[in-house]
Amino acid sequence: MKISELTAEDLVLAELGKRIARRRLDLSITQAELAEQAGVSKRTVERIEAGASAQMSNLIRIFRVLGLMPRLEGLIPETGPGPMELLKQKGKVRQRASSRKRQQKPREAWSWDDDK
Repeated sequence: MKISELTAEDLVLAELGKRIARRRLDLSITQAELAEQAGVSKRTVERIEAGASAQMSNLIRIFRVLGLMPRLEGLIPETGPGPMELLKQKGKVRQRASSRKRQQKPREAWSWDDDK
């Protein structure tokens, strides 16, 4: 199954669980061995492979044992400000996101309302 931005969360979790199980089987590792090497319970491995939600730290431990850590880097690549942004900020690193500015309606010409 191809995961897209429109795929429901429960289907994404189920697909990730299947892929983790496939990787584990390709490496000829049992659920118990994976759990022991990752430092999680066997039930945690079972739940993840069944498509249940899991703590990120448990997923990272399992990814490490399955040799998937290098692929994690590609998931959310590190980004930084470009050269022009660095010049504008004078070397300071941005800490907050600014709110989007609303488009202002063009103002009508002000008058004293002498027509009344």
